[in-house]
Amino acid sequence: MIEFVFLLPLMTGLTALGLPANLGRILLLVTALLHMQLSVMSWLGKLTPAFPNFFNASPEGLLILLVTSFIFVCISVYSFSYMNEGRVENKPVFSCCMMLFLGTMSMVTLSDHPIVLWIAIEATTLVSAPLIFIHRSKEALEATWKYILICSVGIALALLGCFFITLAMDIGNIDGPLTFSALNVIATQLDPLWLKVGFIFVVIGFGTKMGLAPMHTWLPDAHSQAPSPASALLSGALLNCAFLGIYKAHVLMNVAGLGDFSGNVLICLGLLSMLVGAIFIIGQPDYKRMLAYSSIENMGVIAFGVGIGGYAMYGAFIHLIHHSLLKSSLFLSAGNILLGFGTKRVQRIGGLIEHLPKTFVSFFSGFIGISGMPPFGMFISELIIIIGAFQKHRYISVAVFIFALILVFAGAGRVFMSMTFGDTGEKLMVREHTLRLIAPYALLLASITLCFWMPDVIYSTIINAIETIGGGIHG
Repeated sequence: MIEFVFLLPLMTGLTALGLPANLGRILLLVTALLHMQLSVMSWLGKLTPAFPNFFNASPEGLLILLVTSFIFVCISVYSFSYMNEGRVENKPVFSCCMMLFLGTMSMVTLSDHPIVLWIAIEATTLVSAPLIFIHRSKEALEATWKYILICSVGIALALLGCFFITLAMDIGNIDGPLTFSALNVIATQLDPLWLKVGFIFVVIGFGTKMGLAPMHTWLPDAHSQAPSPASALLSGALLNCAFLGIYKAHVLMNVAGLGDFSGNVLICLGLLSMLVGAIFIIGQPDYKRMLAYSSIENMGVIAFGVGIGGYAMYGAFIHLIHHSLLKSSLFLSAGNILLGFGTKRVQRIGGLIEHLPKTFVSFFSGFIGISGMPPFGMFISELIIIIGAFQKHRYISVAVFIFALILVFAGAGRVFMSMTFGDTGEKLMVREHTLRLIAPYALLLASITLCFWMPDVIYSTIINAIETIGGGIHG
């Protein structure tokens, strides 16, 4: 049954608490590989849900599941070395929470019931909070509490939004299962007022977890304080899961004939997130916080593309895939830099090309990719979104979109150039390790490969995910 996809990491995660650190590392890697196998089997339709009223394999959910699983495999390889050299004090808790984090995110991708989806997203907060506090510093404690409080308030609003959607059924005297699949069939019979109110609350609630401005304030602190493998998961996988909740609600709005309303909301929040991320990247003194603000900006790109619809929606899903790969690679490369120099301050790091040449290649390549430059896929995705926006005659929105991209490139470029070629008095603390280089290189290679060759099965999954609301190459 398809529920094994999230039950496996949940069970192995709890098991890791009672194992020695070395066995926990092995179990983490084994779980990642088994989870990847189960995810591929689900994608190929070889696993079916045992509880169809709660779980279902939707195209968008399977796409995010596969991306999450691949990223987790890379991160588990990286963590095998990082746990020894990364000053992780409580290794059993780290291994446990990483696997529980994978399990809850997998549960999100397979949830078809709005309340089950809400439970799963709330669970991701609870199991990932110890990862942010793993270093037990004052800053880590503050970041953890901010993460829990802000995300919990946001998720509570999302629950209220789910109740309003349920109320839209009750007012119409509609009986049937409360699943997104069933709601899409009867969407035109739902009360439009309560659907709009429900969508607003869902966007605010899940948008908080996704990192959309102005609900983004937890994200820079959490990403900055979490160990690099956890930061890679938070940015490369968790934000996608929160987006999934918004996207399912947006699909429901479109089927109900309210797509213009939900689309405009997403366009406004998307552009605001891009501008906020771009502004805070400029002059950012902490390179991990800089990457966190980049995630806020890129979530804005995805929201903008989905809000525009049509051709741009295809670009948004392409952007989602490549952002996950590239940002995870960047956070893992940042982990190597942190181990090497022992600081997150940009001004105290320089000569990266000389001191950590192999990490320089992955870090600078990640910067090229995340800036939307070829040969990485975000160049294509952003170009598709721009073309799609022009097709919809959103000229002012496109101008703001391009302006934000230029700001991000200028601000991030200054940071990367300073770290790469600048002078520093800091001495190298830890040398490069092969296991900590394999993962970022593999993620970069995956992005480049998908840029030049996308397997038909991935393309079909994206098209199936967006065709319900008129997205796609010919949308």
